[in-house]
Order: sequence, then C-alpha cells, then structure tokens
Amino acid sequence: MIDKIHWMGHSSIVIQGTQQIYIAPWRVAKSLFHPDMILIGHDHYDHCSQADVEKIRGENTKVIGNVNVAKTISDTTVIREWQSMRIDNISIKAIPAYSPNDSRHPKSEQGLGFVISVDFYDIYYTGDTQIIPEMELLHPDIIILPIDGYGRLSVEEAVQVVDMLKPRWVIPYNWGQSGEEATTLDAQNFKQLVGGKAEVLLLPIT
Repeated sequence: MIDKIHWMGHSSIVIQGTQQIYIAPWRVAKSLFHPDMILIGHDHYDHCSQADVEKIRGENTKVIGNVNVAKTISDTTVIREWQSMRIDNISIKAIPAYSPNDSRHPKSEQGLGFVISVDFYDIYYTGDTQIIPEMELLHPDIIILPIDGYGRLSVEEAVQVVDMLKPRWVIPYNWGQSGEEATTLDAQNFKQLVGGKAEVLLLPIT
C-alpha cells in the first residue's frame, strides 16, 4: 500500500488503490482520469480549491468534506466528526483536526482529518492540526502529517504523534517548498528524530 501513496506538494495527497482518492488537491494538473473520491477537511484556500477540484472532478467523483467545504464546493457530501462512510471496499472516518494553541485552526471550524481504510491498511491523514487528545483513540498503519508548525504540527510535535500512535510508516507534508513550509533540512531532522520507531518516507513531489 505504501507505494500507492503519492505526494502532490504542500498538503495534497493521492492514494492509488482499488479506487483513486485525492486529498486536498491544490495546484494540481488537469487530468483525463478522474478520481473516485476527493476528501477535503476544511475550507482554507490551500485545501479547499474549487478551481483544482474542477480540474480533476468527473461525473462520478464523490467529494466529501465538512460543512464549510460544502459552502464552497458544490455537491459535496458532508461528513461530520467521527462519522464513517463506506464506499465500495473503502471506509472513510472523519477525525477532528484543530489547533488548541493557535487561532488559525480553531475547533469551532470543525476541521477534519481522515482515517482511510483500504486494502487492510488504515491511513491517517491528520489535516491541519496540532496534537489533540482525539489522536489517542487511533491506531493507524500509516500517518500522513504536516511538520511546518504554522498552526499545525511542528517537527517536534509530529515526532510526539509518532510516539503516541506507533504507526509502521510516516509521510510528512508541508515541507521543501516556499512560504510557510518547513525546509528540506527540517524534514531530514524529523526523519532522524523518529529514528527506528517508524519508517519515515520523504516522498518526491509527483
């Protein structure tokens, strides 16, 4: 499964399983192949881009997001905290995502991460969040998380999440590009700090 996860830059992820799942498409290329699902956890411009959704959305693509996403992206299926949806052989569970110590991602906005269960693996995409107590309830095989610290997990906090949840693989995002992202050196430091507790994959942007 791990080789079926691709990073599109920033916080955008594609999972190529029995169905194709995009998470938070942003600055993506137009494609002739349409994903089966698009997951969007909150309505900030770099996660909830109507223009990018329209580039890749097909007639049968299911867009799933929180109530604020539905105000921006038409025909969004609203999912709420801890709600699960099953689409064919894939289960999607919405996990709270918020920042207790930063006003950029307040709990009141009902931001979401997702646990995607596919091919006997649980993949936890944290979304824009800091460490929250809800994480302790999860036991994913794979964690996909930010490491930039701008109202989201910092490198040190991301290491704490790995210690808490004990996944087999970890994929960081929000690094290596311009703006508020972590540097490549930060990503390498994260990998070193995690050490042998999990396999950290610093994916190339595809």
